[in-house]
Amino acid sequence: MAESSNSPADSSPSFFRGHWEGWKGYWGEKFAFLDNYSKFVKREKPIPSWSDSDVEEFIASESVHGPTLKTAREAVKFAATGSIIGAISTAGIAWKYSRSPHGAALSFGAGAVFGWTFGQEIANHWLQLYRLDTMVAQVKFMDWWVNKTESQ
Repeated sequence: MAESSNSPADSSPSFFRGHWEGWKGYWGEKFAFLDNYSKFVKREKPIPSWSDSDVEEFIASESVHGPTLKTAREAVKFAATGSIIGAISTAGIAWKYSRSPHGAALSFGAGAVFGWTFGQEIANHWLQLYRLDTMVAQVKFMDWWVNKTESQ
């Protein structure tokens, strides 16, 4: 006897399809914060660039999110300093012990990434960024900037 094609086994997804859908849902939850930026990234007309004076104007005009944005901008200085220190020190050590240009270049890149990460962690504790929602402040600035440029 031939089985009918309307059996319950045919309507359920395959093992791999079900597994893929599960992982897709899992990572979709983990990266849901990217939806906050989709209205700025997926635009037909690009957002015009802004200057430091525009950011300072937002910081002065916004009493809640302005100080948070200012603190987040200060944290970038910590990260950049850490990146420079990490890049130069690891590349110097690699060059001292190996005299290999490609090894020093790879160490320079890796040191920059590691230094940036350590600088962000230092800024997180030093400036107590863990108490602030810096992403909301950045999104509010982008909303403010888009509304300001579109109204002109």
